[in-house]
Amino acid sequence: MFLANIPALADKADELKLGCDGDNEVSCFNLGLMYYDGTNVEQDYFKAVELYQKACGLDNGRGCVNLGLMYDDGTGVKQNYFKAAELYQKACGLDGGSGCANLGFMYKYGIGVEQNYFKAIKYFQKSCGLDDSYGCSNFGLMYDEGKGVKQDYFKAVKLYQKACGLDSGNGCANLGLMYDDGIGVEQDYFKAVEYYQKACGLDDSYGCSNLGVMYADGTGVDQNYFKAVEYYQKACGLNDGNGCANLGFMYADGTGIKKDYFKAVEYYQKACRLDGGNGCFGLGFMYANGKGVKQNYFKAVKLYQKACGLDIGIGCSGLGAMYVDGAGVRQDYFKAVKYLQKACGLDDGIGCSILGAMYADGKGVIQNNKKALGYYGKACDLKIQLGCKNYAKRTR
Repeated sequence: MFLANIPALADKADELKLGCDGDNEVSCFNLGLMYYDGTNVEQDYFKAVELYQKACGLDNGRGCVNLGLMYDDGTGVKQNYFKAAELYQKACGLDGGSGCANLGFMYKYGIGVEQNYFKAIKYFQKSCGLDDSYGCSNFGLMYDEGKGVKQDYFKAVKLYQKACGLDSGNGCANLGLMYDDGIGVEQDYFKAVEYYQKACGLDDSYGCSNLGVMYADGTGVDQNYFKAVEYYQKACGLNDGNGCANLGFMYADGTGIKKDYFKAVEYYQKACRLDGGNGCFGLGFMYANGKGVKQNYFKAVKLYQKACGLDIGIGCSGLGAMYVDGAGVRQDYFKAVKYLQKACGLDDGIGCSILGAMYADGKGVIQNNKKALGYYGKACDLKIQLGCKNYAKRTR
């Protein structure tokens, strides 16, 4: 959600108060913004609400948007999504692009309104037509995901380009990902880096995290672990779960930074709180192996469960392995197979390799050498050496 904003205001609260008392809607809005930010006045959310209410009543669209956001967040008022949606609707009717964008978001996720992708599209489209960067980025995402419209990566790219041109960090990050993966455009790692850099410069956490990955892997840039750490730190500071998880991995491995298991645990914990599934796995691994924390298989199992629930393949593999070994849970080959199948379906090579062994030994499944060979082969394709070794042994 985005707050309607204006350039920094000079110290003229008294002048604005006079204007607002005279029903000047712009003065009411500007004064409300000053109280919201605490600019040249003592910060007062209740006063901001009062002033935004008056501005909105005088048909100031930005006042309606900002008041809606306060109801959305429960800042200065009791949280009320229905009221927020109502205010965004009014702002949109006044051709407030950010109001349309925020309303589209409410419809996309069914917040304060009944979920409706077609209405979300309608409002994102109007918002983008009003040159609102957030609206363009979200409109592009609908085409990217095929929600409410036929999936169209080319249209998604066009909309991300417009959003990025309007300085939407999210739009730039999404555009970078399209170039990174070669979706809707020809794969181009250099352009991916360029857009991730712009996104990160606009404080988009996803852009910073992805830029860190590019430096860690040496993709589109010269490999530089120190820069990777720098970007992961920024991403984590912006509450990106993947950024925190990746920073934890760097501390755990001592890559680009001095090895520190306690710091690794700290960042994994933050990542997992932010639903960064890789962070949950990393933290589970630390508990399973007693690194930076006291060994605790029960906690490891809980963390692997959360990681697997977030579709992290290695988390499912870890959970499956715990069921195979009976560590932190009662040994159960059938449950182990269930989680290993999910892991392998998520292209986790370790899961495929262990699953191959389950079929080879007939544990939790009917013994089947052909299936075992298939899983070992997939594990090998996913660069797991044990999978390659077992595959080779069975094809001599």
